[in-house]
Amino acid sequence: MQHTTREEQGALVIAFEGEVDLEHSPKAREVLLDGIDMGKNVFIDMSGVTYIDSSGVASLVEGFQRAKTQGSSFALVAVNPAALRVLELARLDRVFVIHATLAEGLDGST
Repeated sequence: MQHTTREEQGALVIAFEGEVDLEHSPKAREVLLDGIDMGKNVFIDMSGVTYIDSSGVASLVEGFQRAKTQGSSFALVAVNPAALRVLELARLDRVFVIHATLAEGLDGST
């Protein structure tokens, strides 16, 4: 798993690429929580995520909960179809705000 972090329009964009699985989810969790602790609205770009398992999903849920507690918004953008299927099976597509594109998310300012 690779990740990049950047700021766009005052929001933090964290992009993951590759597999977010048991091996890589501790790093994903660390990146998510560190980003959220910056106090900005957070967008998770999942266009490059080819696989996500329950540990990766748990990292997203923890990030979502931390952001909510801190009063920041947390949204997923450009979710790869394979990852989206996992979120749909867990019915988390009803919990997370999911935008088709980053531009859509930034325009909506979750």
